[in-house]
Amino acid sequence: MQWALGISVLVHAALLTVRFVDPEGFNRAFQDTPLEVILVNAKSADKPDPRQAQAIAQHALAGGGEAERGRATSPLPASALTELGDAAEEAQRQIEAMQQQQMALLAQLRAQIAALPPTDPKQAARSAEARAREEKRRQLQKMLAEIERRINEENARPKKRYISPSTREAEYAVYYDHLRHKIEDKGTENFPELAGRKLYGELTMIVTVNFDGRVLDTEVVDSSGNRALDRRAQAIARQAGPFGNFTPEMRRKADQIVVVSRFKFTREETLETRLTER
Repeated sequence: MQWALGISVLVHAALLTVRFVDPEGFNRAFQDTPLEVILVNAKSADKPDPRQAQAIAQHALAGGGEAERGRATSPLPASALTELGDAAEEAQRQIEAMQQQQMALLAQLRAQIAALPPTDPKQAARSAEARAREEKRRQLQKMLAEIERRINEENARPKKRYISPSTREAEYAVYYDHLRHKIEDKGTENFPELAGRKLYGELTMIVTVNFDGRVLDTEVVDSSGNRALDRRAQAIARQAGPFGNFTPEMRRKADQIVVVSRFKFTREETLETRLTER
């Protein structure tokens, strides 16, 4: 009898923990809402206002992180490196092809304008053919002016060349090798430290170098996790310059080069750098 009563109590207790819901109604709760279903890696004691909820999750999470900027559209962090590497090389080739097309179109328009008969004020007012010819001249001159304006704007911008492991031009390889040695020597001579303690770690930095060899900008795009080390690495890259003038061949193609490099401060108290695409 006691065994029967014990088993009965356990069965009823198990039944009380089971929650029966309408499957269709449960599915509609997800189907009828425009909110996405996501997983969150934190929770808060306060529940968000249902009218301002941005997603359905396994925990209530009000605020946190950079909520005012909205949720990220990608699980990966934003990075300036997304436009580098092979994609940048291809984009650069496309820009050069477009510039060649612009120059060809410019020459074609100039030839068409030159081929038109000179303007005759007396005929222009009376002849329909002359009026059509003058209208065509105005349209061609308008197109010519617009293309020249665009070319002038593009020429006013500095031409940048992205140096990556896929860059094969010899002149850039030689220049980068010189730049790399100067930065490594400067980093080894002035190995970073804080409060008498050496700083070790790795980071990825974008270094922009002007045609006269000056360092124009440094940007850490993949941190070492130590802000002091990141800042010291940027200072080392700036102090290692200038790296010398571009060669005439480099100068014809670029006003600036952009180098993406991995900096490694080793336990042997040396700086090692290498080109990277990410």
